[in-house]
Parts: sequence; structure tokens; C-alpha cells
Amino acid sequence: MLLPSRRRLHPLTLATLAMALLIAVPVLVVASAVLLPAGETWRHLIDTVLAEYVLNTIWLLLGVAAGVLLLGVTTAWLVSTYRFPGHAMMEWALVLPMAMPAYVIAYAYTDALQFAGPVQGWLRELTGWKARDYWFPDIRSLGGAIALFSLVLYPYVYLTARAAFLQQTQNTIEAARLLGHGTWSRLWRVVLPLARPGIVAGTALAMMETLADFGTVAYFAIPTFSTGIYRAWFSLGDKNAAAQLSACMLLFVAAILLVERASRGRAQVYGNQRRAAAWTLGGTRGWLALAVCAVPVLLGFLVPALMLCRMAFTDGDAQFGPRFVGLVRNSFLLASATALAAVLVALAIGYAGRAANGRRGWLVRGLTRLCGMGYALPGSVIAVGVLVPVARFDNALSAWLQQQFGLSVGLLLTGGIAALVYALLVRFLGVALQTVNAGLGKITPSMDAAAHSLGHGPGATLRRVHFPMLRGSLLTAALIVFVDVMKELPATFVMRPFNFDTLAVQAYNLAADERLTEAATASLVIVAVGLLPVIVLSRTIRREAQR
Repeated sequence: MLLPSRRRLHPLTLATLAMALLIAVPVLVVASAVLLPAGETWRHLIDTVLAEYVLNTIWLLLGVAAGVLLLGVTTAWLVSTYRFPGHAMMEWALVLPMAMPAYVIAYAYTDALQFAGPVQGWLRELTGWKARDYWFPDIRSLGGAIALFSLVLYPYVYLTARAAFLQQTQNTIEAARLLGHGTWSRLWRVVLPLARPGIVAGTALAMMETLADFGTVAYFAIPTFSTGIYRAWFSLGDKNAAAQLSACMLLFVAAILLVERASRGRAQVYGNQRRAAAWTLGGTRGWLALAVCAVPVLLGFLVPALMLCRMAFTDGDAQFGPRFVGLVRNSFLLASATALAAVLVALAIGYAGRAANGRRGWLVRGLTRLCGMGYALPGSVIAVGVLVPVARFDNALSAWLQQQFGLSVGLLLTGGIAALVYALLVRFLGVALQTVNAGLGKITPSMDAAAHSLGHGPGATLRRVHFPMLRGSLLTAALIVFVDVMKELPATFVMRPFNFDTLAVQAYNLAADERLTEAATASLVIVAVGLLPVIVLSRTIRREAQR
């Protein structure tokens, strides 16, 4: 009697396992930094600035959470519940600040609000005051950073809260009214509790983006973990201390993810498909609702965009010409390579998860979640997690080649484009994976069964059935990753090769030298490219609202 042979892992599962392990290496390297012995630099950081890093990071996260909740929930509730003048325009316009990177809006407002800027200059001309005759808030402060982060990150809460509000049914609202609840009582006791998971999810995304920022806090000279990691690595020359700071930063990421997961719980809301009817606001109330929705759009997008245009067209980048063309080329090359890699890897992993079944399904699903966790990590943390193992591999390979063949090849990967693309892939694969999985979820399993009945294997099914149906999702994923890479600063700033600057690095370097008007040119190009996915997202919102 022959014993049944063990089932071998499918090649797709093996490929998924290899990709997941490769993506997880930076996270594991950073997490293992807690086991490193404490060196002189680490003890110096503990004695001097670590407490300041922790407090500034906590206050920044709490302040941004409060700001995005106020702006995002208020605007989402108004747009979802009421109809007022300009309602259709506000539905998509409220998403526009997503195209404005935080460090770009910081440069724009600093130029406008500093002592030599147009705002204070106009104030002195109007009142006749001198430099010491009045007080003006300092934009380059912790409070200023909180305000600017809130203006560009509230769309995360707006999108998730609006989706949650639209899913609430007419029966729920009518039941609350029959129980005697007025407008405000329904909002606090029914509407907001039902929308809590979506609101918390959007807030968590905004907090993780704040934690990942480097350009804004570095330009404002606010000591946080992002600036501390860069200082420990490049100023103090201690990669172990940088890794240990990164491990501490992971605790903040884990705390945010745990709070977001706990907010969801196991509660589920059921109801019919009839959405709650929208109320019409006319007269003063309607115009007031329009004003409330217009303020974050004006301050978060239109005003800084106009300031950037003024600076770029009056005193733009003095290096505009061949070198600026090179910066654009580098940015597009890096973004295109990362977007292509992310789409291909996400397609392979997503299809492996779809094809997996039985006892090994849990393995592939777990690996898929592991691959997507890089989006929750700051770019500076991923840069440290990539540079440490890549540098060790390069040194080991160079030593082996020198010993065996007498060849001196130096460092092959460290400081090259490949290592940078790898770090960006770890950072943004989760975005592509989520988009591809959403597209795969819309394809009925009967299509797979029909392809298998015709003799097509998994590869042929993917190529001849799924790929044509996924073109829209794949293009969307590539576009989102492309724009995210164009805006990304921390990982690119740390890991870029010599003489390989991008638009984001150019804008930061000029701003750090207080050459804000010259930084406006690169910043404006970044914002213009960032409008592409926002336009796509706005069209999607409009289509959903018309259903």
C-alpha cells in the first residue's frame, strides 16, 4: 500500500513566502535593535534628548489627532447629511489638500508668515508698528507643525468618516427620532458611535503619516524621533543608536495600530440599503455650512498653492535648466521603477492569496498582511532597516571576493538605486496590495473555475482572465505609488546615491538654506504631480455619491 505523498507548496505560495520575508527584513532588523548593547551614543541620547523626542512626538500626535478629527468629521458630516450651496463642489474639493505634502505647505506658510514675509510686512504698513511693538505667532513651532499637519492630513478622516456616514440607513435615523433624539443628540448618540471605526481608522492613518514625516519637523527644528534617527546616523555616525531609536519609534506605530484595531472590535452594523435622506440647508445656514467646508480647502490647498506659484514665477529656482531637468528625470525614474515593482509584487502576492485554499490559506493570508505592514512604518525607520543588512551583505561579499579572487569591488548595493527602490517598495507595497486585492475581490470565483475547467493553470488564468479585468486597479495602484514616491522624503534623503537628488530632496535642501522662493519651483512640480491621484479619487467620490 502506497502512502499518499505530502502536498508540496505551490510555486505561487513559495514566491509569496520569499517576497514576504524580503519585505519583512527591514522591520525585523529594526525590532532586533533592542538586543544590541547600549553604546556611548545611546547612553548620551538617553541622558540628553530621548525624553524630549518622546514628549514632542506624543504632543505632535495628540495635536494632529485632535485637528484632523475636528476638520475631517465636521466636513464629512456636513457633506453627507445636508445639501447646501456648493455642496457638489465641496464633495471633491475637500480631498485636494492630499496633494500638498506637509513639508511643502510648511515652506509656503513660512515664507508668507515670517517677519520679512508679506503678511507681517502688510501688518506693519497698516499699523505703523515696529519690530518689537507687536506679537505674532511663530509658524516654526510645535503648534505651527500641528496646524499644518492637520490641514493636509484631515482628508484621511474626511474620506473614512464620509463613507461611514453614507452607510448609515434611514431606519436607524428614524428610530432615533422616534425615541425623541434631536439633531445634536442623534449625532452624538447614534451617528458618531456607528461611524467610530471608520473615523478612528482615518485618524490612525493621519497619525502614522505625522510620525513618518521628516521634512516638516526638521525644517521647523522640532526634535522628534525622525530627526533623531537622522542625527544619530549621519551627525553622530552611530548606526546602532539610529537602529535603537527606530526600535523605540516602532512602539508608537504598534500603539497606533493596536488602538485602531481595538476600536473596530467585533461589532457589525446591519440595515437595509436605503440611505438616510439628506436635509436641505438654505439661507444663512447653507452659506455657513459652505464656509465651514471651504476654510480647510482654502488654507490647506488654494492659499499655499497660490503662494508657491507667486514664489516660483517671481524668484524661482536659479538652477532651473539642465540640472532641474535632471532632478525631474531622477524623480520620475525612481517613482516609475518603484511603481512597476510594487504592482508586479502586489499582483503576485494578491493572486497567490486568492488561489490559496485549505490548510495553507492561513499562511498566505498571514504573509499578505506581513507584506503590507511597511506602509505603517516611517521612511526613516525603513531606511535604517534596509541600510544595516545591505551594508553587511556588501561588506561580506566584498571580503569574500577579495579573499577568493583578489577582486576589490567595493560596495555594490549600498548607496545605489537598487537599495533605494527596495526601501521604497517596502514602504509603499501595502498601498498597491490593498488596491489590487480590492480589484481581485470584484472578480467572481466562477471565472477561476471556468478557466480551470478549460485546462488553464494558475499562471494562464492570471494572464488570460484576471489581468485584462484588473487593468484599472493596476493602473490605479501604480499611480498612487508613483505619486507617493514623488512626495517621499525621509528614505530618499537618507539612502539616495551620490549626485542623485530628486525634487523632494532639492526642495528640502533649498528650504534648509532659507532659500524658500527657490524651493517653490520643485515644490510646485511635486504638488502638480500629486493632483493626479486626487483627481481620480474625486471622480470616484462623485460617482459613488450619484448612486
